[in-house]
Amino acid sequence: MEWDWPFVWQILPTLAEGAKITIIATLLGYLLAVTLGLVFAMMRRSQNGFVSRPTAGFVEFVRGTPLLVQLYFLFYILPEAGITLGPLAAGVIGLGLHYATYTSEVYRAGIDNVPRGQWEAAKACNLSYRQTWRHVVLPQAIMPVIPALANYLIAMFKETPLLSAITVLELMNQARSIANYNYRYVEPITLVGVFFLVISLVAVVGVKYLERRFGSYGKRGRAAT
Repeated sequence: MEWDWPFVWQILPTLAEGAKITIIATLLGYLLAVTLGLVFAMMRRSQNGFVSRPTAGFVEFVRGTPLLVQLYFLFYILPEAGITLGPLAAGVIGLGLHYATYTSEVYRAGIDNVPRGQWEAAKACNLSYRQTWRHVVLPQAIMPVIPALANYLIAMFKETPLLSAITVLELMNQARSIANYNYRYVEPITLVGVFFLVISLVAVVGVKYLERRFGSYGKRGRAAT
């Protein structure tokens, strides 16, 4: 087994295209996840059982089924119902929906951590339901959970190779195509591993920074209360 540097330089542009798709899918999927996660968390806290119970059931169903099955459903089964999604769109939606159910639990923990007195104070100030959420609850609930939300960004990034199952030309799919065509697996697969390792390490450093930056926010808020 020999490392072929000329072959590495030859395949780097193709792998770079795959890396770009990987990053795009991760960022779009994460944006969808953190947005829908907050919506799910608020819906689960609704006093209307017709809203909270179906939402809770949907969240538990998605959390209890594999992401790969969900991707197959979106890309291969939905077209039979007349809904056709492109590979990247199906991948982004699949990643976003799957991780939205996890981020919703993070948000819910943050919301539950807001002291009851804050809700009562908002009510005493005649704030509307929307104003209470926007100006009182969410700022206190979201800040302490930012590091936990960032961890899911890393997890989602490392799940993107599953998108190759629905023909998304992300990094792993490009590497596999190169390897199959040239009958050389060491260089492309190793480069993929190095790419994921480097980006994950950079992200971990970012999460550690966020933990130092926001980790004590909740403690300061509770102390002030």
